[in-house]
Amino acid sequence: MFNRFLTLISASGLAGLLSAGAAQAICGVDYRVQPGDTLFSIAEAHYNDRSRWTLIYYSNQHVLEGPSVIPGKTLQIPCAQETSAPDPTPLRKDDAEMKLLTGSGFAPFTDKSLPGQGMVTELVNAAMELTPSPVSYSITWEADWSKHLFPMLDEKQFDMGFPWLKPDCATTPDDERCVNFHFSEPLITIPIMVFVRADAPFDFNTDADLIGKTLCRPEGYYSHDLDREGRRWLTEEKVTLARAANPAACFRRLMAGEVDAVSLNLFLGADTLLAEGLRDRVIPLERPVSEEGLHVVISKRHWRGTSHLYRINAGLKALKKDGRFQEIVSRHLELFWAQLQ
Repeated sequence: MFNRFLTLISASGLAGLLSAGAAQAICGVDYRVQPGDTLFSIAEAHYNDRSRWTLIYYSNQHVLEGPSVIPGKTLQIPCAQETSAPDPTPLRKDDAEMKLLTGSGFAPFTDKSLPGQGMVTELVNAAMELTPSPVSYSITWEADWSKHLFPMLDEKQFDMGFPWLKPDCATTPDDERCVNFHFSEPLITIPIMVFVRADAPFDFNTDADLIGKTLCRPEGYYSHDLDREGRRWLTEEKVTLARAANPAACFRRLMAGEVDAVSLNLFLGADTLLAEGLRDRVIPLERPVSEEGLHVVISKRHWRGTSHLYRINAGLKALKKDGRFQEIVSRHLELFWAQLQ
């Protein structure tokens, strides 16, 4: 979990402030992707701010190839949204039919201090409102995330919890999350970035560029994206995975030359770099190593598991169809940049 709500930035480093030119953004238009374009370069051309690549990313996932742009495809370049959040849906009550569980400290996704209590919390509120079979629900905030899955959700003290990463259950069916929980469709996806020293960058255009490299992730963090079908970096010993006590320790290993790169989600990486004073000394490579979804989970032993998941999935589908999904995500990304100022 992490504290601040930061953004990822330019290839030359983590930019501390919005540029003045961002106010003259060329937005609300369509753009046909040219050979050599990246989300970073398109954001720089339209917003004069490479950090806003995430706004284009979340607006165009239906035409992207993972996190990559495809020459000839047309992208919609969105404009900024207001940063104020609406009140929660009237279906949300303390004494409710369905009990949901989440926690703070996971900005920009869930945190009681954020507008709308975070991007994912607001998406859940909106999805519950749009489900074809709406029910009242409550949201409980538990500070100790280690208790959420086991015992609180596993023992059905709560009906569902969010947001949680889903392991590669096809490859690792014995993973305790796969064995014990059902997962909703992704509420949101997060790019998993590769961070390198600014004085020792390397190309990451294809998977082959990481062969022979040593990547650091904190203890307990997932590794399934490094060993998925067709990649098998770890099983075949093509890439070395180093561990450290926490994200900051991974970045210290990077600066000491003990690893070639640190691989973390976009938001956690940016937050840690700022906290460690490394914003000008470490840069993200433009190509994410993977994308991971955040999901709602429910115990497989919950007698209403199927119907509850249907509500979330149907509401999320309706949310995307009517455009509110993108409005919520864009608004929280705007807050992301406003925090930098």
